[in-house]
Amino acid sequence: MTDVFEILHGTRAMRRLKPDPVPDALIARILRAGASAANGGNTQRWRFLVVKDQAIKQAVQVWYKRAYDEVIGPRYAGSAPPPGTTAERYARQHAAVEYLTEHFHEAPVWIVACIAEEKPTRWSGASIYPAVQNMLLAARALGLGATLTTRHLLYEKEAEAALGLPPGVHSYAILPIGYPMGRFGPVGRGPLRDITYLDRWGENWDIPEEG
Repeated sequence: MTDVFEILHGTRAMRRLKPDPVPDALIARILRAGASAANGGNTQRWRFLVVKDQAIKQAVQVWYKRAYDEVIGPRYAGSAPPPGTTAERYARQHAAVEYLTEHFHEAPVWIVACIAEEKPTRWSGASIYPAVQNMLLAARALGLGATLTTRHLLYEKEAEAALGLPPGVHSYAILPIGYPMGRFGPVGRGPLRDITYLDRWGENWDIPEEG
C-alpha cells in the first residue's frame, strides 16, 4: 500500500494479533519511519525500546491487566458509543480491548516509545507522538497490525520498572505489533462539522466531508 490517504483513513487500532514472528527488517523500517518524524528543535531525545523477551512482556502485562480491571473495563461498560460508531461496533471494540488485555504479552514485538528527559513538561509529547503516529502508519503500509496504548501509565512506576527503564527516561506509549487476525478497514469517526469551528470557538464551519 502506497496511497497516503488510504493509509491515513485505514489505520485503525488492530488489537487482535497473531503470535507469528515479525522479521527484524520490517521492524527496522517502522523504526526508521518513527525517527523521520518532527520533534522539538530536532533534539531527537526519543528512544525506542524493542521488546521481544516474553518474561519482560509478562511482567508488564500484570500491570496492564490491572489497569483494565480497575479503570478501562468499567469505563467501557459505562460509556455510550463514541461519534461515528454504533453500539454494536462499540461492543466489538470493547471485546477487542479485552482480548488485547489478556494477550498483550503474546504480541511478537513491542515498541516502547520513550523520551530521555529528566522532567517531562506539557509539550514533551510533541517530540514523541509524531514518531508514534509515523510508526503506526508504517506498520499499516507493511500489512502489520498495531495500536497505540498508554494504559500501562496508570501504573507508570511499576510498568517502567518491569521494562527496565533507567532514571531520566520516560515511556509515552507501547505499540504491540504483529500480523493482524482480522481485516483492515476504515476508522469510525464523527463528522467534521461537529468538531471544527471557523474563526471563533463554537461557530461551526460547514466544511465538505469528502475530498
